[in-house]
Parts: sequence; structure tokens; C-alpha cells
Amino acid sequence: MSETKVPLFVCGKDNRPMVKVPAGEFLYGEDQEKTETKEFFIDLYPVTNADYKKFVDATGHTEPASWRKGTWPEGKENHPVVEVNWESASAYAAWAGKRLPTNEEWEKAARGTDGRTWPWGNEFDRDKCNTFSGDTTPVGQYSPAGDSPYGCQDMAGNVWEWIGGGKPSQLRAPLRGGDWLDGAEEAQTFFIRMHTPLRKNPFVGFRCAADSAEPMK
Repeated sequence: MSETKVPLFVCGKDNRPMVKVPAGEFLYGEDQEKTETKEFFIDLYPVTNADYKKFVDATGHTEPASWRKGTWPEGKENHPVVEVNWESASAYAAWAGKRLPTNEEWEKAARGTDGRTWPWGNEFDRDKCNTFSGDTTPVGQYSPAGDSPYGCQDMAGNVWEWIGGGKPSQLRAPLRGGDWLDGAEEAQTFFIRMHTPLRKNPFVGFRCAADSAEPMK
């Protein structure tokens, strides 16, 4: 994981670094509609295998199918956890004292206020994100070049991320950010993929949000 120069915050028992996204207006969606959010905090990078293991160990929650003997695949401690459905992602967030971000929150954290197409700007750059590769990469590998205006890492590519803001239907739940399997279009800041919330896929993970947090010491 790379170092970051943005102010970091912490909330909840997982003790993961978060960034602050100020209240105010931003341009939302492909049509860039003016939309407002309250101040919120969002994880610096997706929940990793090492993070998720703390939750599994503490609660007895079912571990991802690719894990063996209670731990992640070799060498993937700092890769995003995958094979986690919407319910498991929400359970982790609740355990940590957080929640899943809303569509508006996720997009503002990824996009900033200027309506950019990818977290770093309006020109796609494969060297700034994990797309069209064969697997996940460690979180922060493309930082700081691929970071969002607020310093968020891995908001384009690597893994799709579950979105909260209410319980989804049994058939459709939103995912954001693209993944290692797809390309530039799916990694756009405003792109939304609808997916069955029950599935556990090797290209889907998540990150958490919170309404308040304390400066990280």
C-alpha cells in the first residue's frame, strides 16, 4: 500500500483509514446533474482480505469460498476481499460500526465536484488502474496517480464495490467502479452495474462509509 498525503480519519472497530468528503454540490451521473451530499467519510481503499479476516474471526461469519484453513489465498493479504455478497458486505459494515456508501456518496468520492469521467481526469489511462488484467492487485498499487480528488484509492478497476442506501431487491443491487476483468467504460465514475445481491463473485468487493470519524493518530 502506498503512502497518502491526504488527512486520514478513523471510525469503528476495524481501524481502517478513511478520507473526508465535504458537504456540498457535485455533478452526478452521465448527465452531470447538480446534486448535494452531506459531509461523510469513506474508506481510503476497499476492504482487504486481512481486514475481512478480523471480521470473520470475531463473528464466525462465513469466509470466502477461495479461502483455505481460515485464511486468504497465499500472497493476497492486501488484495481486496472478493466472493462477498451484499449481505456479507453489509454485515461487515455493521460490525465495524459503519455502513455501505450510497450511490451519490460513492460517486462524489470517486469523481470530486468537476464531473470528471475517471478519478484522475477525463482521459483514460490503463496505467492508473487495474483493468483488463487477470486478477486483483494489492490496494493502493495505482496510488497516487490513480487517486480521486479526495485521495481515495482503487475507485476505478480492481473490484466492483457494493452500494448501500437501503436494502436492495433480491434480483438487483448496484455496483460501482469496474474491476480487473472489465475495461475503461465500466471504470467510469458514473457507471452503475446492476447485479444480483446474492452472488459471490471473484470480481466484487466493497468499501465502507460513515457519517462521522476522528482524525487518525
